[in-house]
Amino acid sequence: LELDTVSSALIEKGGLNFGENKVDPLGVGFSNRIRTKPLITAVHGFCLTLGVELLLASDISIAAERTRFSQLEVQKGILPFGGATFRFLNTTGWGNSMRYLLTGDDFGTEEALRMGIIQEVVSKDKLLSRATELAEKIALQAPLAVQAVIANSRKFLLGNQIESIKDLTPKALELLQTEDGKEGVKSYIEKRKPIFSGK
Repeated sequence: LELDTVSSALIEKGGLNFGENKVDPLGVGFSNRIRTKPLITAVHGFCLTLGVELLLASDISIAAERTRFSQLEVQKGILPFGGATFRFLNTTGWGNSMRYLLTGDDFGTEEALRMGIIQEVVSKDKLLSRATELAEKIALQAPLAVQAVIANSRKFLLGNQIESIKDLTPKALELLQTEDGKEGVKSYIEKRKPIFSGK
């Protein structure tokens, strides 16, 4: 995600294309495939430009202590093109987003945590193990329910609030009729851990 490499590709190709069968993790049209699986990001050191935009596009983000962040495109005469102009705003609010998008100033983990850009701060030696722990916990959940949560939340976030709300009950009923939905209810009644199949 180096600025010189990405900007060269943008100029040469008139845009970025991750390929027909690839998923655009930023969700800004670099691919036709929409991400349906959870995305957890773990960062340390310096997290700049597209790196910050990847954090903002993620479902859960964690950072090592003393990580520095910057959305510095304005300092280079360009526009953030990986979603920062709307995701930074949506995540942190107008004042916080404009504070950093318009100046390109850097900020640390405490500020990133306060603004909701990251959800946890851990020591660098625990960063990957914590990200893996979260991923493994999510992997134990019902896959169809996880995908439904992401899809419904994304729909709401992208401005389709009424549709997102209307979809809640029908989707909940649909999931209750799946094998995983039945297993979830049965395991709750039997006071045991569910075994999900993704069906």
